[in-house]
Amino acid sequence: MRVLLTGGGTGGHIYPALTLAAELKKGNHSLLYVGTAGGLEQELVPRAGLPLRTISVSGLERRISFRNILAFFRLGKGLFQAYQILREFRPSVVVGTGGYVSVPVVFTASLLKIPTLIHEQNALPGLANRFLSRFVRVVAVTYEESQSYFPQARRLVVTGNPVREEVLNLTRDEGRMRLNVEEGKQLLLIFGGSRGARPINEAVLAALPILREQRDLFIYFITGKGDYERIRQRLGLGIGKEKMGNIIIKPYLHDMPAGLAAADLVVARAGATTLAELTARGIPAILIPSPYVTGNHQEKNARLLERQGAALVMPENELTGSSLGQKVLKILQTPQLQRQMGKNSYSLGKREAGEALLALICKLNPGE
Repeated sequence: MRVLLTGGGTGGHIYPALTLAAELKKGNHSLLYVGTAGGLEQELVPRAGLPLRTISVSGLERRISFRNILAFFRLGKGLFQAYQILREFRPSVVVGTGGYVSVPVVFTASLLKIPTLIHEQNALPGLANRFLSRFVRVVAVTYEESQSYFPQARRLVVTGNPVREEVLNLTRDEGRMRLNVEEGKQLLLIFGGSRGARPINEAVLAALPILREQRDLFIYFITGKGDYERIRQRLGLGIGKEKMGNIIIKPYLHDMPAGLAAADLVVARAGATTLAELTARGIPAILIPSPYVTGNHQEKNARLLERQGAALVMPENELTGSSLGQKVLKILQTPQLQRQMGKNSYSLGKREAGEALLALICKLNPGE
């Protein structure tokens, strides 16, 4: 089977496609990824060992503007480029995981009668997937609450969001060993996404005087690359130093599967991939949704977990060092609450999402 994957703009669109690609690789299928030049996919896709082709396309603003006129011109060029790639690669199935790059690829594939599937990761679907839903054979969603946004879908299936195999399979002991977490200590993992989040970093800095006093607590503080040196200077760390007492400061955690396997509590944004991985492992969380995303979809994602007792939600405009520190200690110092949040989180996990999506793709290609 020849499968073309497309999606971009954010890691939330790219990581599910890469996870799905890893499942497809097991069957020795031919794969191609289509993204944009300069997007995050240009770094992540080759690193995953996938061939990458790029097209020229950009997103639309939700108002009349000169940038939208340019975007329409690029869309025309992107449609032509997508047509060329589809004719050359001749995919059996085309899978879109969201972002504006998926529009010309999936739409053109549907016009060429190539079987198509789109996957929506968020509780509030993006505009690209809402538009494409009326043309594709199957719409797969992560949350049941998303179904009402796709009234014109031919077929709609709730699959969940695919999670990397290592995130699912790594044991707690293996994770703690890989991160050198001391025996008997609880691990608090803090991260704001691949680029970091300055409001979260500031709140953590303000909370550290409280948290550093907890002798049974070990903290992994992932600042993001852009804020790393500033945070190190604020903490007075010397050149090459990343540890201060019970705190490890890093710009990026490449071994996130180990971090999630080892964590007793996570403080993070509420991106779709993050929530899928947290619930797959059943990790209690304090979620600080980004207010800068389209449609405020991260808060809608986070509130779903909060309603099920799997997480506490702190809007960024209410975030302080004191409030964050108090919530962290409340969870970690109340074992019954911590255990219940973990159970609630685990009950929401869709650990078979990758297999469910793979089955849908295979059904779209009767020759398999």
